This record gives sequence, structure tokens and C-alpha cells, in this order.
Amino acid sequence: MNCRHCHTPLEQTFLDLGHAPPSNAYLTAQKLSAPELYFPLKLRVCTTCWLVQTEDYARADELFNHDYAYFSSTSTSWLDHAARYTSMITNKLELNANSLVIEVASNDGYLLKNFVAAGIPCLGIEPTASTAEAAEKLGIPVMREFFSLRLAEKLAAQGEQADLILGNNVFAHVPDINDFAAGLKAALKPGGVITLEFPHLMRLIEGIQFDTVYHEHFSYLSLHTVQRILEQAGLRIWDVEELPTHGGSLRVYACHQNARWNDTAAVDQVLEKEKQFGICNLSTYQGFQAKADAIKNDLLSFLLDQKKAGRVVVGYGAAAKGNTLLNYAGVKPDLLPYVCDAAPSKQGKFLPGSHITVVSPGELSEQKPDYLLILPWNIADEVIAQHSYIREWGGQFVTAVPRMHYS
Repeated sequence: MNCRHCHTPLEQTFLDLGHAPPSNAYLTAQKLSAPELYFPLKLRVCTTCWLVQTEDYARADELFNHDYAYFSSTSTSWLDHAARYTSMITNKLELNANSLVIEVASNDGYLLKNFVAAGIPCLGIEPTASTAEAAEKLGIPVMREFFSLRLAEKLAAQGEQADLILGNNVFAHVPDINDFAAGLKAALKPGGVITLEFPHLMRLIEGIQFDTVYHEHFSYLSLHTVQRILEQAGLRIWDVEELPTHGGSLRVYACHQNARWNDTAAVDQVLEKEKQFGICNLSTYQGFQAKADAIKNDLLSFLLDQKKAGRVVVGYGAAAKGNTLLNYAGVKPDLLPYVCDAAPSKQGKFLPGSHITVVSPGELSEQKPDYLLILPWNIADEVIAQHSYIREWGGQFVTAVPRMHYS
């Protein structure tokens, strides 16, 4: 396999999690007895441009299908994050009724609904029918397609270039990242701005966040590499923010090379942080596998110890990262009988691979488990605040990444 960006042959493995089904391929009861599709889940690192990427096995249309179960609006903290962003960017760019905002991977309208409320024209681009339908019910126009250079050129030809193009947690999800970047440029007005948010590779390595690795994430990104990819497409990063979301993310601001936006000091500051961290040194990537294995082994030891002691552990959050962790650890319903999730789209289904059932959080009050294992550790504070009542019967909260933690 060659690098998705610079086409250098990939010879260095960063992480090997064996074989797993797509992390958002939840199963109905009828599908439990049918064969399940598994793909190798392995990351390689390019020693030329330092793009970390999955091996090419799964296709995007197999991962992001018509009944895609991830709905962004399930998390209240993410909704708050989207609302704050909308207010900030509207003021920064002076967006109004004559502007156009395009969101790539608009999901269920969790963010664009704020622009609709403000009277700012917007367009969502979302290939998954289940989430697109939810957005359309909020009055958001949606194109049910994958974003690409071809689609961007079509929009531009129709006079639909954007003042703002935003993409939250989509840049890592595209198999042809060069085509996607070229599409961003084609769909952007001469003075327009692009903002992209994505989990920061430096934070993934630092926090041993190996459970954020899954087939839907084709790429794992640093500012160093994203700057290179966008520059090749004729775009310039002029600002960057470090965000706490998803265990540590970056929000980059980009524009056409000759646009009026001035570069901020933050760009060089983050690039220097990455340099000091060793983002372009192979030694930084070596040894990560052993750290991931230690987390997996500690979780298994905890679950086995509780089962021997007669205590019940259940999960919270049927999240993709949880599926990566459970499948790599080989956890089945005998150790984790069910997982609670607030999303109705997931309730009554079964986790891919592990076949653990997904139930409503209301089950917690009835079953009174001893431990609640929070799989989406990035929203642990939100989950603990919403379900603090489990402490009434002595229940405890547990997270496994980056180490076993009890509260």
C-alpha cells in the first residue's frame, strides 16, 4: 500500500488491532445468526509526510450506509460545542442573510440548525440517509452525497460557492484526502474560510487513545500533515485552535493562498509543539502497540475479577471507540451483559463483533449494576453528571483509557 497523500510505499506499522467489523455496523436481532463482515484494523505511518492511515480494505460506502447509526445530537456537550462555534464564526466572518454556509458531513443537523435559526442560508452534504432525513426535518437543505472535487465543481458551476465551509470530524473519514481537499478549494468563495476539526494525532499518541482507531477513520492527523495536504490543494492554514473535544482536537482555519486572512502565531506554535513531541520521528510511533495491549489486558483483568466476585459490570455508550476496545479485548456478553445508550437509533440493536445488546439508560435504575463502564471516555463527565444516581446503591463509574480509573 502507498500513502494516501504523497504515495510513498508504507513500510512502518504503527498499530495492529487484528480484525474487526466496522464500528458503527450495529446489528438487528435478525442479523445475529448471519455471517458478519470483518476487516483488518491496522495503522501504518508514512515516513515522508507523516500521515497515519488505515490499510485499504474497507470502502466508504460500506461504512457510511443508509442506516448509519451515529447521530451527533445525542451528546448534549457536543450540541453546546456546535452552538458556541456557530456564534463565534458568525461574528468572526460577519455572516448574514447574503452568506452561504456549507457543512460537509452535516449528520443530523446538530450544527446547521443554529444557522437556520439565525437566518443564514446553509447547505448540508451528508451521504447517510438516516441522518440526512433527520436534518431535513429541521428545515436544513441536504445533498445526500459524498463530498468530492466533482461535487464541489458542480456546486461552483451553479454559483453555490460558500463563504464558510466547515467539516467537523470528517477530514479523517475520507479515503481520498487529496480529492477532498481539492473539493474544499473548488467550493470556496475567493474570500471565504474553511474550518476543519479533527482529533489531534499528537493527543492520540500522548493519551494512548488507541480505541479511537476504527475503519471509518481512514486518517490520523497532525497539523504538520494537514498543512501539507491543504497547501498541495492551493489552500493556506492561517489559524489553529487546540480543543478539548474527542480527547484533544485541532480546529484549523484555511483560505485561498492569496486571501486577506493574516497568519496567526498559533500556527507556528502548534507546529513547534508537534516538532518537540516528535511527530516527524519514527521513534515516537514505536512502542505504542505495547501501551495499547496493556490497557486491553487491564480491562480484561478488571472484568474477570468482577465476574469471579459476583459483581455486575455494564457499559455506557454504544460508541465506535467502545466497539474498538471491546472487540480488541474479545469482550462478550458474559463479561458485559449490556450497554446503555441514549440514542434511540441504537437501542434494541447489538454491538458489532461482541453482539452485546444496547438498551435504554432506564435499565440502570432497574438492574442496579455495581459498575458502569463508560466507553466514550471523552464525555465521561457528562455521563457521570446525568447518571450520578447509581451511587445511591453503591455503584461506581469506570473508564479504561488511558488507564483504569474509578469514580
